[in-house]
Formats: sequence, C-alpha cells, structure tokens
Amino acid sequence: MAQIYISVGTNHNREHHIRMAVQELTQQFGELTLSSVYESDAVGFKGDAFYNMVIGATTTLSVAECVAVFKAIEDRHGRVRGGEKFCGRTLDLDLLTYDTVVCQQPVELPRGEITENAFVLWPLAEIAPTVFHPVLCLSYQQLWQQYQKAQKIWPIAFQF
Repeated sequence: MAQIYISVGTNHNREHHIRMAVQELTQQFGELTLSSVYESDAVGFKGDAFYNMVIGATTTLSVAECVAVFKAIEDRHGRVRGGEKFCGRTLDLDLLTYDTVVCQQPVELPRGEITENAFVLWPLAEIAPTVFHPVLCLSYQQLWQQYQKAQKIWPIAFQF
C-alpha cells in the first residue's frame, strides 16, 4: 500500500465541491486523513477566494491510476480542461506525493506546489508533520516553519 497526499481546491460553489471531493475520495480509497479547510486568495490571477485542503490516503493504485481517478472526479464536477493555467476551478485534485517516489511522468512527484504555495504546505504540514519531503529531506513541519512567502491564507470552520 502506498501513502498518498492529495491537494483539493475549489473557488466555485466551494462548500459543495469540498464535500463532494471528500465523499468521492472516501468511496475510492476508504479511510482518509483530512486537514482543516483553509481559505486563501487566488494566486496568479484575480478571482474568487479558494477553499483548499490536503487529504491523506493509502492505495494499491499506481501513480497513473491515481491521476486518472482524480481527473474523472474533477470531470464529474464540471472541471473545464484546456483553459488558462491560473483560473477558477470547480474542483482541482492534485497528487502531491506517492510514498517517496520522485518522477516527472505521468506527473511531477513530489509536486512543486508543496514548497511554493501556503495553501498546499500548511494543510500538508498539519496532517503529515513528521513525513519527509522525498527530495529536500526535511519534514513538512520544518518546511512550513521555514516558509517565507507572503500569501493570504486562514483556516475556516468547516463541517463535513
């Protein structure tokens, strides 16, 4: 069984899409570890604020199979493909890590957004503080403590 971490983000009908992501990922992977839900300003474009979280799960699926599952869930919830990279999303599911795998195909692992975006690193550090980044060899808690970028993000009360 591989330990995976998934980032979840939405800025359209946010509560609904966060709940749907958790529901569908539970159906696919079983028991999940859920971070708090965080609200953050859009990064890279002007748009509505996002809800973000990180989910931990275990799986026997391959990296490619996980990515295919995430794309299918996104598509079921109205994800528009082929648009601008930095734009609003109904639902965005990204595989952040797959055990200690380091690769570029079928996706970049570990995902670069881990160290770039507070809305990924803070919730990841919350649920996996002692897990080590497979390239940087620092724990996610250490990486969060060293994080220096100015991004507006705050935890919110959220009932599942």
